[in-house]
Amino acid sequence: MAGAGAVNDRAARVLAALLVRGGTLAVAESLTGGLLAAELTSVPGASRTFRGSVTAYATDLKRDVLGVDPVLLEQRGAVDPEVARQMAAGVRRVLGAGWGAATTGVAGPDPQDGQPVGTVYVAVVGPEGAGKVSALRLNGDRADIRKESVRSVLALLLGELSGNRRAQDTEQNGGY
Repeated sequence: MAGAGAVNDRAARVLAALLVRGGTLAVAESLTGGLLAAELTSVPGASRTFRGSVTAYATDLKRDVLGVDPVLLEQRGAVDPEVARQMAAGVRRVLGAGWGAATTGVAGPDPQDGQPVGTVYVAVVGPEGAGKVSALRLNGDRADIRKESVRSVLALLLGELSGNRRAQDTEQNGGY
């Protein structure tokens, strides 16, 4: 797994790419519980492009604050690729940003919504409104899974900002 410096470097590169594009970013976090926002705001000058975040840990907040479809949540639960995409789209809308990113998944210690520990979905939605979701199967303890989720969503976002439309890199812990 990449070290903290590598994650911070990736956050700095995301913010620099947004600045060049004149873009802004908002994030919606579930399993990462604010780690993504903390990583972004640790970069000097982040306020030029980072609008803010919503930590929607509870399922009802995903529905009520971010606008995730309640039928989707009822049928599939919160750990789902479409939930991640709707979270990213919702935070983009709610916080008035050009780009939205989201994390949802199971960090452990127990399975959730029928999904095993290490099941994570990260999503990015850009100004065009489309979106990209990556499904991750991560190994390690709770802290490892949360950190790797942050690294992965930053990689996905950086790929989208740089115009790279392929799936995010596959160096991730656990592979997929």
